[in-house]
Amino acid sequence: MAFHIWEGAAVRLRPIQPSDWERFHQDGMDSEIARLNDAIYGPRSEEGTKRWTERESEKGWDGHNFRLAIENFAGELVGSISTNSCDPQNGTFSYGVSIFREHWKKGYASDAVLVVLRYFFGELRYQKVNAHVYAFNEGSIKLHERLGFVEEGRLRNMVYTDGGYHDVLLFGLTHEEFKERSR
Repeated sequence: MAFHIWEGAAVRLRPIQPSDWERFHQDGMDSEIARLNDAIYGPRSEEGTKRWTERESEKGWDGHNFRLAIENFAGELVGSISTNSCDPQNGTFSYGVSIFREHWKKGYASDAVLVVLRYFFGELRYQKVNAHVYAFNEGSIKLHERLGFVEEGRLRNMVYTDGGYHDVLLFGLTHEEFKERSR
């Protein structure tokens, strides 16, 4: 069996397709997930979500900044992962991952992150990944700790949501730490 770089133990990463719009639309109506990922936004129409998925599917590939769909091996769309703040000169990048609620706690997020780390560290020669995690997002904190990330700092009162201010935790993982854990 051939190895495919965009597959992990439980998921494969693929481009977002226009036909994914309905699943992303349903997910966008879950306020708790929206708050954990970023912020609460106004409602989006079905047409708006269709246009978003079409734009995402048409984006070119630069190899660094991207958003990909996460699909389990049964072919179900289970979430998405995106990279950002990619700095090839200094070898640093960040990412965000979101799993649809009914697929939580199945290992899909950690597997998708590992696929992205393998690509950035093994193919692009990046040195370090940074993750910004809201202090109230216990699931994401545990995910990053399990993956071997080190908590490097705390930005106090950086996010206002659900009636209060919250800290942002800064996690980091170097290429060497990733290699050591991957043995």
